[in-house]
Amino acid sequence: MRFVSALAVAAATVSSALAQDFVLGFNSGASDDTGKAKTQEDFEKEFTTAQSLEGAPGNFSAIRLYSNIQWETTDTPIAAFPAAIATNSKLLLGIWASGTDNIDNELKALSSAVEEYGTKLTDLVIGLSVGSEDLYRVSEPGIRNEAGVGNSAEKIVEFIKTARERLADTPLKGVKITHVDTWTAWVNESNKAVIDEIDFLAVNAFPFYESELDNKIDNAGKLLSSAISATEGVAGDKDVWITETGWAYSGPDFGAATSTVDNAETYWKDVGCALFGKRNVFWYTLRDANPANKVKFAISDKLSTTPRFDISCPEQKELPSAEPATNNGTSTGGSSSSNSTTDSGNNDSSSSNNTNGGSDGGNGNAQQSGAAAPSGTGAGAATSVSVMNSMAMALSVVFAAAAWAL
Repeated sequence: MRFVSALAVAAATVSSALAQDFVLGFNSGASDDTGKAKTQEDFEKEFTTAQSLEGAPGNFSAIRLYSNIQWETTDTPIAAFPAAIATNSKLLLGIWASGTDNIDNELKALSSAVEEYGTKLTDLVIGLSVGSEDLYRVSEPGIRNEAGVGNSAEKIVEFIKTARERLADTPLKGVKITHVDTWTAWVNESNKAVIDEIDFLAVNAFPFYESELDNKIDNAGKLLSSAISATEGVAGDKDVWITETGWAYSGPDFGAATSTVDNAETYWKDVGCALFGKRNVFWYTLRDANPANKVKFAISDKLSTTPRFDISCPEQKELPSAEPATNNGTSTGGSSSSNSTTDSGNNDSSSSNNTNGGSDGGNGNAQQSGAAAPSGTGAGAATSVSVMNSMAMALSVVFAAAAWAL
């Protein structure tokens, strides 16, 4: 009996250790909720709050950035870098790739920061995303939904190769590189070259925005499950990270999805608690930004360490099984929408200097997932995959669902 008990304790210890290997974090852009550039002090308060949330089911010590460039500058390194060092926050770096033909200023800012901070910075880096939802925005549903300026698969591949080449002689030479996009972009066969070029896939998934589906809160787990399965179905042996997901606590409703604090809490407990410690997750979001955006997702009000709702995970949770895609290209799950104007990065010099409707980003005009644009971007994205890609998606989802255990 003592031996069995010892084994149980050992197993629990191993399970806990494994759980700690997964990333827990939040998204963080370059501007605050008034549209002003965040200072190092702003970032430090944000990162400290993330690690000090009352009732948190783990240590949210990772931050996903959208750009290396400080808000409204050309190539100045973002103030999040020294803030991450001061708070020992891990970083999924971001290169803003929308509406541009080069990423020179993004790489210049990153190189300057590496030169200034050295391994104090690079030891915190857990990955680098080249672009965010660029492929969705240039797709048929993205264009129809006025999702903003994106970029082609060919350009994203070019940018990834450029990033690898430029970082080859730096301490970041071995950094794992990804691209962030919606699951409908990932299952689109025309984007396979991007999958081939990256080290892991990163997916933004919001059941809240699936207004053409039955996206009430009770179905949220199945919708997200299908989004993950569809992405895993085309990922091969590469990992899939969840880089944005969450539920609005305030703002306009989308389809059957209603924006309430109770629903935001339900999504956290039913969906978030089924992901934390089992997958690499960046929640959307810790703090609200973009005052023009009526849809609000923050779990904290004014960076209080007392969350808007109870964020504990008292029970062991599992996501519901994924449902396969239908023959018209609509997966019964799958948060496909880029829905928004939230977290953008800075355009480099080849881009315009229009300020993004995006709250947490830099100077760009591309829209990103996390908060709905007035036009309702992304609401019907799930229904717009081509017939051929739909067939491939259906097969991949069924295959993934058969092998997938969360």
